[in-house]
Amino acid sequence: MTNNVLEKQPYYTEKYRPQYHFTPERQWMNDPNGMVFYNGEYHLFYQYHPNGTTWGPMHWGHAVSKDLVHWEHLPIGLAPDEHGTIFSGSAVVDWNDTSGFFEGQSGLVAIFTHADTYPDSDRPRQRQSLAFSKDNGRTWVKYEGNPVLQEENIIDFRDPKVFWHRETNQWVMVIAAGQTVRIYTSQNLTSWEFASEFGEGHGSHQGVWECPDLFELTVDGDSNQKKWVLFVSIGNDPKYEEGSRTQYFTGEFDGKTFFNDYKPETTLWIDHGRDNYAGVSWSDVPAEDGRRIYIGWMSNWQYANVTPTKEWRSAMTIPRVLELKKTEEGIRLVQKPVRELQGIRDKKILIQNEVVVPGKNILENVNSNTFEIIAEFEIGTAKEFGFKVCKGANEETIIGFDAENQTLFIDRTNSGEAAFHEAFAGKHECYLLPENNKITLHVFVDQSSVELFGNNGKAVITDLIFPNQENKQLELYVKHGEIKLHSLELYSLKSTWR
Repeated sequence: MTNNVLEKQPYYTEKYRPQYHFTPERQWMNDPNGMVFYNGEYHLFYQYHPNGTTWGPMHWGHAVSKDLVHWEHLPIGLAPDEHGTIFSGSAVVDWNDTSGFFEGQSGLVAIFTHADTYPDSDRPRQRQSLAFSKDNGRTWVKYEGNPVLQEENIIDFRDPKVFWHRETNQWVMVIAAGQTVRIYTSQNLTSWEFASEFGEGHGSHQGVWECPDLFELTVDGDSNQKKWVLFVSIGNDPKYEEGSRTQYFTGEFDGKTFFNDYKPETTLWIDHGRDNYAGVSWSDVPAEDGRRIYIGWMSNWQYANVTPTKEWRSAMTIPRVLELKKTEEGIRLVQKPVRELQGIRDKKILIQNEVVVPGKNILENVNSNTFEIIAEFEIGTAKEFGFKVCKGANEETIIGFDAENQTLFIDRTNSGEAAFHEAFAGKHECYLLPENNKITLHVFVDQSSVELFGNNGKAVITDLIFPNQENKQLELYVKHGEIKLHSLELYSLKSTWR
């Protein structure tokens, strides 16, 4: 499906337009919604305003993919109705027709938040509703019994994430409720019972809790050791410079209650950049695949409405695989790019066993702003090293490792256009311990974004940038000493839209 709005220029070539990330053809997008795999397709719904490039009356936009990389835009999935606009939610395959919607067959059920106000009042009202599809998600019928769940005493009551819990043979819903998550259970998706509440005094409360997700992962790939992971996104509060971001908890779940492994004051972040929010995982990925795959909204509520794009606004992160690993600090979440992205690799540059010193740029002949780098360094005497990307006469974005302080960082202080919001320019960093005196950097750059995975995804930083589109120089830099570059693979990446 193409759009007449874009016919004046080649498809997906506007200023700052990502070439291998998901973006709407036009208008506003935020949170990923309704992510489910069914009949060979990954479905991605998303918060969508079809009549403007800033947040407005929410719909569910819709796209499908067979490989998580190439997406086909479909018509709007869910539109506002008499119960309100369509906020975030999830979708599942009702394999055994527990809902009774499918005459004994399987089908897709979407669970979402209807948002409006109470009658004769301006007090917000958020209630949970259902829709179902019998044709692989192409058309949707809203359940005549909507809404199916409401809590009149809770104003912020939204973003239901539903899954089938095999051990207790029931549906489970985790839903954001102000500063906690509430857990409900059901046999049929239409009738829900309250089970428990989690979150008071646990983790970060620097903003309203949103977009929860709850799922089980093995630890270090050991099927005999598993943990449950709970995602909770934190809305923007002007008092905190980070803006909106996402935390996670690990623990146990018995079908009704989540038990946190860590002390309540422990806060773990999935990303240390500014632009990975509201991420949730795909439902019903086949067991033989075995991956837990998720995607996030690549923006921040601090400035999401004013980023300098014209025809569309916002992108998703690249899809990522989630794993749990034992570390010196405890069990931690690890993120890795999905392997399907290797299919868009184009020209390759390989450099091995090179000693890098200040003043010598071994990448001076490379010009690109849509590429992937995988580099392994052995730490030598250098105090700092890394890459300068989207570099020109007066701009650069620095992706680096500070060897003295053992911190990984992205510095977008001088990355390009930033005047649209006072909080945009800055340096974002996190702790990263070298392994066997080595650091691995896996970098994705795509016109207006940088995604950095340190040491095979143990530390992740995601940041938007808005450089001059002519600035495509690339530099491997070193400060105050030298480092040994064991290997560097650099791939130009093909557009997934043309």
